[in-house]
Amino acid sequence: MMGSLLDHLVEITGHRDHDLLDVSVMTALLNMVGVKHARVLELFQSRGDLLIRPRIWISDGKVQTVDEENEHAGEPIVMFPGLVNCIAQRKNRMEEARDDGQHALWIPIWQNDKVSTCLEIVNDTPFSTQMLQVMEGILSVYRNYQSLLDYSERDSLTGLLNRKTFDEKFARMIHARSSDQPSTLSEGERRQQADIKSQWLAVIDIDHFKRVNDVFGHLYGDEVLILVANVLRASFRSQDRVFRFGGEEFVVLLRSATLADAQMVFERFRENVAQYAFPQVGQVTVSVGFASISQETPVVILGRADQALYYAKDHGRNQVCYYDALLDQGLLHADKKVESVEFFFDEPTGS
Repeated sequence: MMGSLLDHLVEITGHRDHDLLDVSVMTALLNMVGVKHARVLELFQSRGDLLIRPRIWISDGKVQTVDEENEHAGEPIVMFPGLVNCIAQRKNRMEEARDDGQHALWIPIWQNDKVSTCLEIVNDTPFSTQMLQVMEGILSVYRNYQSLLDYSERDSLTGLLNRKTFDEKFARMIHARSSDQPSTLSEGERRQQADIKSQWLAVIDIDHFKRVNDVFGHLYGDEVLILVANVLRASFRSQDRVFRFGGEEFVVLLRSATLADAQMVFERFRENVAQYAFPQVGQVTVSVGFASISQETPVVILGRADQALYYAKDHGRNQVCYYDALLDQGLLHADKKVESVEFFFDEPTGS
């Protein structure tokens, strides 16, 4: 048993990715403890409510992950009083006896006095001392390694993925669903493929953010960034990826959506920001440019979304623009070279 436990711990600490880390800890719980039901849950805010949704779980003896077929919108955390009490009492774990006779173990993953991830482990009988000891060994390593990954992958202000993680996430999205779609399609071909699910990249910029900093100060500017990040988390699914690229610029990788759905999701996010009452500052708006992800390099795709973003900013702001639609209308040209592509690798301008 000790050898098997060490093997699982080696596997857990061998990953440099949250998703694979989650899979490893679920596999360890399944094999070492015999857990039949367990979930890794993420906590996020939406419209002032704290919600939770599963990222990965054990069901019917198998480890399952989120994809477009089983995405979860989230449930209010108040529906899980055991977790609420555990966090309120700042405990590392809390066992809960449920009305159906099952026993749940709540394990929040604390980082900087906050919880964004927790584990729910369910058993038919009370957890034995041996089970708790084995789980504690596994979860202590998981907790520590989760913190290390968060420190290296997350933006310290907003908690979103940082810019240096982008290339890896982008490559994984490409490899997960290789596309035979050419990088440049005719208008007719694009219409034919409008109902096909694809991957999308959006660049988001907070409008007149420099004015927010100049008028209200950087503390309020930081608060705007944090609140926009919260709206971003609530607006996209757990299998999508949201990055802060620096300053007031954000990037979203949207998985497995039709063009109509992608347009709807980005518009909904834009409207959510515009309708949000930012303390002291009032209304804040965002501009969004997006493009389809093909087999081109990240720089090329970023450049296309960037062109669409700057068209939106140059034509009134507070709108969503799609690169291919602008091409079809003759408002952009495919061979146009945009110097602002370098903006992703230099310091942001604060526009």
